Amino acid sequence: MAELKCGVENCTYNKEHLCSKGDIMVGGKHADNSDDTCCESFMERRDGAFTSSTAHPSKTISIDCEAVKCIYNSNYKCVADHVDITGNGADSSRETNCATFAER
Repeated sequence: MAELKCGVENCTYNKEHLCSKGDIMVGGKHADNSDDTCCESFMERRDGAFTSSTAHPSKTISIDCEAVKCIYNSNYKCVADHVDITGNGADSSRETNCATFAER
């Protein structure tokens, strides 16, 4: 599991830059750079409401990853020690990205 820092403050699962979803999916099957990736698990926060799928937000999280050209992708799992998700102000998952992406 990777240490995750989420900079998408308007995601319903984000609490103090930690994710409370339990696991996420990074999209970007044909990604050549971080701008071609996204957090498929993003859900826009409505009316300031925070959503939690786990008891508490966690620093470490399981990350499934479709970005097969990323050096951290091993059988569709992220094996990076630390992952940064960016895209504050996003209205959809396509406006987020995995800033940790590094092409093979």
